Amino acid sequence: MVRFATIGTNIITHEFLSAAAKHPEFRLQAVYSRSVEKAQAFNQAYGAPLLFDSLEELAACPQVDAIYIGSTNYVHAPQALTMLSGGKHVLVEKPAGSNLREVRAMVDTAKSHGLIFMEAIRNVYQPGYEIIRNNLHKIGAVRRMVAIYCKYSSRYDAYKNGTLLNAFRTELSNSALMDIGVYCIHPMVKLLGMPDSVTATSTLLHTGFEGAGTVILNYRDKQGVALYSKIVNSALPSEIQGEKGSIIMPHITRLAGSYIQYNDGTQEPLPIPQEEDGMYHQVRAFLDAIAGRLDTAKSDQASLDEAAVMEEARQQTGIHFPADDAR
Repeated sequence: MVRFATIGTNIITHEFLSAAAKHPEFRLQAVYSRSVEKAQAFNQAYGAPLLFDSLEELAACPQVDAIYIGSTNYVHAPQALTMLSGGKHVLVEKPAGSNLREVRAMVDTAKSHGLIFMEAIRNVYQPGYEIIRNNLHKIGAVRRMVAIYCKYSSRYDAYKNGTLLNAFRTELSNSALMDIGVYCIHPMVKLLGMPDSVTATSTLLHTGFEGAGTVILNYRDKQGVALYSKIVNSALPSEIQGEKGSIIMPHITRLAGSYIQYNDGTQEPLPIPQEEDGMYHQVRAFLDAIAGRLDTAKSDQASLDEAAVMEEARQQTGIHFPADDAR
């Protein structure tokens, strides 16, 4: 049994708890919020025995083994480092940190304390990801990967009407790249590795917030292209293009229905199950890592590579976070 605490009281934390409850090794032990009243309100649906409004007290609590962090981007790293220093395993929502320095600090701190750190990037823990990886040889030499995730934000109408909600505040380490593009960048670097160079462009809104963008990952023999947005939708699929054919993915975060389109016009469906709960397998991987059944070296490297690519892209497009100035 792994005794969890949650940090964050928004919808993503509810999704995490819904997925985690399906694992017999999971137990919700504590809820943290900046106010006990808010923690109590959130906990009404779950009945965790402990409530906290102090991160330091939570980190020191011997009745908690692991932490799920689903808070705002800019506090991911400070909260994770506090928990790791207190001896807690940490699963932190994407993006793990505001920049490469923060992600490296989390990875290094976890290693030095013999703990598990993992970024919650659910699409690479779905069964479909490994099925696609295991079928790459069928399309020959890979020459391009195109990952597309464009989702009109439910908060964009408020932004256009003059209400600046957190999702559109750059000072909180938010941007289309950090919030949406990460789902494209992470699987790309995990499949293709760290690129030789990065080329990035962004569409900035009137407040300077990045609404959409394109990041190109340049390799000697191939290319990765990430197209992402918080201000438009897209019905286009993602794909991995090889010399013998392409793997077509209906959506970069939902891989069921993916297939191989061969150069001769034939198609081969990939046996990817429908996913009712995208976070279920992420929680499974985290529990396996805590139990010593899963090595996190590759996931650590993918998080570091993702952070490096996104930081370079932000530098090219002039997107700066206050967290970048911290030392």
